[in-house]
Amino acid sequence: MARRELGEINAGSMADIAFLLLIFFLVTTTMDTDSGISRTLPPPVPPEQQEDKEIKERNIFTVLVNRDDRLLVEGRVMNLDNLTQEAKMFISNPQNAGNLPEKEVQEIPFFGQYPVSKQVISLRNDRGTSYGMYIKVQNELTRAYNELRDELAIQKFGKKYEELEEAKKDAVKDIYPMRISEAEPKNVGG
Repeated sequence: MARRELGEINAGSMADIAFLLLIFFLVTTTMDTDSGISRTLPPPVPPEQQEDKEIKERNIFTVLVNRDDRLLVEGRVMNLDNLTQEAKMFISNPQNAGNLPEKEVQEIPFFGQYPVSKQVISLRNDRGTSYGMYIKVQNELTRAYNELRDELAIQKFGKKYEELEEAKKDAVKDIYPMRISEAEPKNVGG
């Protein structure tokens, strides 16, 4: 009985097919990119130009978030829904109240001499604060600045802030600069 030899399979084209499949998956697959909170950091100041500026207590709006995701704003328990309005009132200080931030008159393009608040929002989270709550607080504080900028832009130029040309945007931003200082998280209590 004669033994039959098995024929060989030509695998040369398999490498081509595998390569084409690899290219197909690389081209069609989308990669999720992480997105974070958009903040523009100030340019670094050379050590010889640094000053020890003490910020007056009345110019600081303190927001604490504890491990239970509860807010303590300026020493009072507050609901997240009220944070934007409270922050807007603090930032703008419309009646120039003595317990709210002081103002400094500055020369602002398109506005002339304009009183600018020396406000700073200080945000501190507990190490146990949920990331979701952290983002919600950041959003509310950012909303306060955005609403104030929109209101001023509409009042002065008849357009929302985002619709303005860059020079006018910069002028509005000079009046309401976003100053959110974040302290390193620690245990702030329950």
